[in-house]
Amino acid sequence: MATDLKSPLSSKRIVLTRAKGQSSELKQRLELLGAEVLELPVLSITKEIDKHLLADVMLELGGYDWIVFTSAHGVSFFFEEFRRIFDDIRSLGLMRIACVGEGTARGVTDLHLKVECQPKVATAEALANALIETGSLDSAKVLVVMGNLNRDILITKLESALAIVDKLQVYKTEKFDLSNDSSVDEYKAKGADAVLFASSSAVQFFAEQNSLLTLGSSAKKPLYGSIGPQTSTTLKKHAMAVDFEAEEPGLDALIAALIKKLERV
Repeated sequence: MATDLKSPLSSKRIVLTRAKGQSSELKQRLELLGAEVLELPVLSITKEIDKHLLADVMLELGGYDWIVFTSAHGVSFFFEEFRRIFDDIRSLGLMRIACVGEGTARGVTDLHLKVECQPKVATAEALANALIETGSLDSAKVLVVMGNLNRDILITKLESALAIVDKLQVYKTEKFDLSNDSSVDEYKAKGADAVLFASSSAVQFFAEQNSLLTLGSSAKKPLYGSIGPQTSTTLKKHAMAVDFEAEEPGLDALIAALIKKLERV
């Protein structure tokens, strides 16, 4: 791709670690800024729902006071099933909607639904605290739509506020085996200016495949960039440097932190 030499990321190689099919927006934005983007999809995300549990939830749907989404994937997979079962958005009833993170909230508002609770900081703890601060949880029925790797802290805090919490897992995140991925050889040979991590699970699965990703002697050692505090904590847990972190969780802030850091290198 031809780029203006004055572009902020001109001649920079950036590695993305998101699941296959999940990096298109970020990749496009980085390329427009002049970057050469290499995808190392260290994880995969697939729909996984217990049909009996789903049936129970859908039967009681109108009785929930809150529905809580912890990721954009949860929004997508939940409403895919909702539309399969119902033909009227009013079947949601009068429940209120809470979300963590910009992408999650955008998935809801794109459906012309209102997000009534979204913390400024995109963490499970902040979401729980924001919900508690509404003063609406005592004996409230809350449905948390989640993935298999969601942390227990959200559920624990909601239950401690006397909410009645049901969990509905709608997707599974697991390690994607990179051993046969052609991008690995390119990464090992050339390295990169930066590797971006948009979740703790991406860090976990990158670290687990470290032996596959050992750089060659002439490869450029990358900086590691984190989308937020929880991801940074996981980087440190695996003895990986946090070279830069988004000021607030989100793609815009992650890109801004990347540019700022590389300008100083």
